[in-house]
Amino acid sequence: MPARELQDQLNALREQLEQNPPLSESERENLHELMQQIEDKIKLESITRDQDASLADGVNLAVERFELEHPAIAVTLRNIVQTLGNIGI
Repeated sequence: MPARELQDQLNALREQLEQNPPLSESERENLHELMQQIEDKIKLESITRDQDASLADGVNLAVERFELEHPAIAVTLRNIVQTLGNIGI
C-alpha cells in the first residue's frame, strides 16, 4: 500500500531529524512543514491536482537543498518523491 510506504518514509525522516543533524532552524522548520503536508495528504486522500503538484515540487526542492550537506535526509526525501509519484502525485 503506497500510503503505508509513504508513512514509513516519513517516520524514517522523523528519526533522522531526531538525531539532530546540523540544520538551521529554517531548514528544520521547512522539513517539518513538508512532513505535515504529506501527512495531511495521507489522511485526507482528497487534494486537488494543483495542490498535489505543489507538494511534489516542495519535496523536490528540499531534495536539492539538502543533497550536498545532508545526503541521508536527501535520500529519504527522494524516496518520498518516488512514492508520491507511484500514487499519482
